Amino acid sequence: MKLVIVTAVEEFQKDLLKLFKKANIENFSSSDIDGYKNGASVLIASSWFPGEKFGHESRLFFSFTEAENIDVLFEFIKEFNSNLESNNPIKGIVVPIEKFI
Repeated sequence: MKLVIVTAVEEFQKDLLKLFKKANIENFSSSDIDGYKNGASVLIASSWFPGEKFGHESRLFFSFTEAENIDVLFEFIKEFNSNLESNNPIKGIVVPIEKFI
């Protein structure tokens, strides 16, 4: 069993849900997050309007699942990203699990 963590901009949420399903990852959790790129902290610090939001609405998904499912998911993500016209690809990481209950 491993932990897979995937992030994507909000507009790719439905696509990513389909990829999870195609990879047989039926159980997962998600959360709203704000994504930032290079120098966002400088922009926030120098803003005339400190309440202004500079992050991109994004989603974080995670699941405890088998390595085979993650391999399939990552292949689908690579294919999805190869067809993007955006500079916001879906990103994923895998964390091994030593123990679980």
